[in-house]
Amino acid sequence: MSDQQQQYASDRQRIIGLTGGIGMGKTTISDYLGNVHKLPVLDTDLYAREAVEPGSTVLTEITERYGSGILLPNGYLDRKRLGEIIFDSPAERLWLEQRVHPYVRDRLEKNLQTLLTQHHSTVVLVIPLLFEARMTDLVTEIWVVRCPEARQIEHLMQRDRLTLAQVQSRISSQMPIEQKVGRADIVIENSADLESLFHQVDLALAQSVPPNVVASQQHP
Repeated sequence: MSDQQQQYASDRQRIIGLTGGIGMGKTTISDYLGNVHKLPVLDTDLYAREAVEPGSTVLTEITERYGSGILLPNGYLDRKRLGEIIFDSPAERLWLEQRVHPYVRDRLEKNLQTLLTQHHSTVVLVIPLLFEARMTDLVTEIWVVRCPEARQIEHLMQRDRLTLAQVQSRISSQMPIEQKVGRADIVIENSADLESLFHQVDLALAQSVPPNVVASQQHP
């Protein structure tokens, strides 16, 4: 986003950067913001998937690096197999990120600019690697969702059918959650039920919250 775009957004619009640890509840919150509050939501995970679709330059580079065994029979990327490679090797993960992140940022900027010109009062950007990919300049405020580690591990093992070792390698590949919390404007605690989670989201949307406020501390 250009300086001019950022100034416009800062003065008239909220651009929420929603992030947090893997498996901590970002999708639950973004679905709620989109379906209940009817806010436009841009999710970088979707763009990351687009980046490696059949016929894409990135997928061609991946295939050249790891061989045709990295593809499923239908020509799509075997994401599970790729995960086994990149989460065991920081160097390989960096190589992949250097190819995917520029595509993701370009798609995000273009779609965000479209929404800005439509004068939406609030836009939500779901960016799991908001800090790691250096995309904080695209947002006017940062929301970080966190949950207890045991809950995170259990969720990832069930959702993605991963072993404990695989879960731990994915968690360790990201910035520690407490570092993200330290850079947040809003911290949303996903440690109870959905009612509590959504109440925090409602509260954060409804009022201007000072930096580094834990939203869950503001309700009974």
